[in-house]
Amino acid sequence: MGTFNISKLGTTTSTTTAATRCRTLLLCFFAFNPDQVKDTKKKVAAAPLGSKKVAEKKAGNPLIQKRTRNFGIGGDVQPKRDMGRFVRWPRYVRLQRQRAVLYERLKVPPSINQFTKCLDKNNATELFRLLSKYRPETSAQKTERLKAEAVAKVDAKKRDPTKKPLLVKYGLNHITGLVEKKAAQLVVIAHDVDPVELVLWLPALCRKMDIPYCIVKSKARLGALVHLKTATAVAITGVKNEDKPQFAKLLESIRANYNEKHAEIRRSWGGGVLGQKSRNRTAKLEKIKAKEAAAKLG
Repeated sequence: MGTFNISKLGTTTSTTTAATRCRTLLLCFFAFNPDQVKDTKKKVAAAPLGSKKVAEKKAGNPLIQKRTRNFGIGGDVQPKRDMGRFVRWPRYVRLQRQRAVLYERLKVPPSINQFTKCLDKNNATELFRLLSKYRPETSAQKTERLKAEAVAKVDAKKRDPTKKPLLVKYGLNHITGLVEKKAAQLVVIAHDVDPVELVLWLPALCRKMDIPYCIVKSKARLGALVHLKTATAVAITGVKNEDKPQFAKLLESIRANYNEKHAEIRRSWGGGVLGQKSRNRTAKLEKIKAKEAAAKLG
């Protein structure tokens, strides 16, 4: 916009209307441009450039070039890491892990804690090797046997009376009856029965009836003996003559570890183990206390 001369305001005729004067004042106001005002401050000359320190380049192999990776979205592939903490585990996995933590943190009474005292590996191997000789018949074998008995009955053949075969007994109610009648010679209980109340009373019943018992890993291994997925407990009522020396030796070891240790078992509580964070915190406090005590002494 052009500049406005204020001196012309005095030469306006008397016939100038008030509207013209207002318009003139407005034009005078908007014609003023602050950018046209010259800066009266003197500019100071810039300081001379000092000697800059030149960084020494490290001698490297020119064939090897640095390639900076970008791990953002759509960038380079992320490095491999353990993703276990980010996995949505199945419900049964979460439950068994939570149960294991509770068994460590809480005080576990002796009647439940006894199921953590399993038979040692050597005796367990001998026991399962012996029990595998007395596995019950499968459904196919039972069908064949019943067919043969039916054919013999139709033919009216005279059957030779044979003794009942010695087999591993299974089923909680069946085993309970055998223990109460003192017909069982050995009772084998799984350590991971859920709920544990199903077999919680069985060791006490075996001790009362003076029948050897042991706790082994696991219900799946016992179930494989009797052609099932799982079995809470199995029992054996007798063995063949050729297996009696081995069986007697096994019973002696089992009695020493379980039946004769009743006083020790009923006093041993479980659990009460702090987590890693709590243990670190306790160790840190103990270290501070020891340091303060050492400073006081000396």
